[in-house]
Amino acid sequence: MGKEGGNPVQWLNLVVSEPYYLFCFLTFFSYLVIRSSATQILAPDITYHLFRREMLTLLVFSVLVFIKIVREETWEASVADILFIAKICLFVVAFTMDRCLAVWYVIAFLVIHILTQQPPAQGLGTSSKLTPLQLESLLTEGSTSRLWLVEFRASYSSACIRSSRCFAELSITYSNKNLSFGIVDLGLFPSAAEKLGISLSGSMSQLPTYILFENAAEVARWPELDFEANFFHPSITKGLLSRHFELDRYLLEYVCGK
Repeated sequence: MGKEGGNPVQWLNLVVSEPYYLFCFLTFFSYLVIRSSATQILAPDITYHLFRREMLTLLVFSVLVFIKIVREETWEASVADILFIAKICLFVVAFTMDRCLAVWYVIAFLVIHILTQQPPAQGLGTSSKLTPLQLESLLTEGSTSRLWLVEFRASYSSACIRSSRCFAELSITYSNKNLSFGIVDLGLFPSAAEKLGISLSGSMSQLPTYILFENAAEVARWPELDFEANFFHPSITKGLLSRHFELDRYLLEYVCGK
């Protein structure tokens, strides 16, 4: 599936400018330095076994990356998956070379995860970043849009980062005088999450949550409030959100002047 809003040049700039990508790149690059030095130390049979393991791992990595690039809708999701696969592959080859080295890589990636995080999609489209009070004010004012589709996210949630581009691109396509788009970071306002019935626990798979308000009343949300349902939901895509909230119908109503 094609991805919009990203290209190799932009991602090269991100690798240099974003700490998360830069630290990951430097960690992966360190293996080449260690591997080059280890060639002079390791026995020939171990070097040959390591080379075969590297080639096999590289082949598996290439196949999995191709599948992820084709299947994922956003660059953020693709990059997250590719980095995860790359970390596993690095651990495998490092473990083949030296078990202590593999442990050090695990520690390094844990430190990177604690200190930095993958950035969300750059740009907001036509959506507005709101506080809960600002949202409440907009919903209760009669002069604003009749409909508001709001994404409730948390900056620390990997699921929110993976889907961050979808909402921005939806806002560009469907925003009009009757339908506006907003974003509320519940990580900054946990009390608002409790009020809306949204769990901030990653195990509940409720981040991000999308709610459609009409004249200040909630008319639909994703994922739905169904406590008997499975906690595992389909991947968030523009198509899924568009169908669930019937955005094409609202756009058609606006165009026809209804």
